[in-house]
Amino acid sequence: MIISRSFWRKTLATIVAAVAFVWLYEVTILDSKYAARLASQHNASAPPTPGARVAYTATAYCKGMVTTSGVAVQSGVAAADPELLPVGSVVQIDDLPPQYDGIYTILDTGPSVQGRQVDVYMWSCYEALDFGRRPIRLTVLRLGWNPRATTPGFIDRLFKRPEVPALPSRPLPQVGK
Repeated sequence: MIISRSFWRKTLATIVAAVAFVWLYEVTILDSKYAARLASQHNASAPPTPGARVAYTATAYCKGMVTTSGVAVQSGVAAADPELLPVGSVVQIDDLPPQYDGIYTILDTGPSVQGRQVDVYMWSCYEALDFGRRPIRLTVLRLGWNPRATTPGFIDRLFKRPEVPALPSRPLPQVGK
């Protein structure tokens, strides 16, 4: 062979092989755990889409009279990070005990509610303390107050209704001219 006859070719082949082995040794190999960790970090800051089932942490609160949206606190109200779930969002929580399962409206925010965390309102502070912190999965039914940011219903998915174009706006008639 050509490499076996020359000392310099043998030396060059050895150096190239050594550099290749060192380079491969230093490279981070992307395994499934590493990719999953990167995906969870990326998705943790992205707002969920309507219809998405997302992992969150649930806690409970019992203090306050009026929510951020101006509504009196009551059962069915929850607080969330407005960057992820804006005020007016509607979510369904299924992973809690039966008395807490159901549909909640995000009407409140709080300084301690950040990231993928939901604070569920409870009338009794003892009950809220017993509730603690629990991992849950919630389904986003509507994102914010926009009715178009709603989970499509069965009929909408079945027939895929066409978008209705907005009517062109005309200037108002001038009075007194």
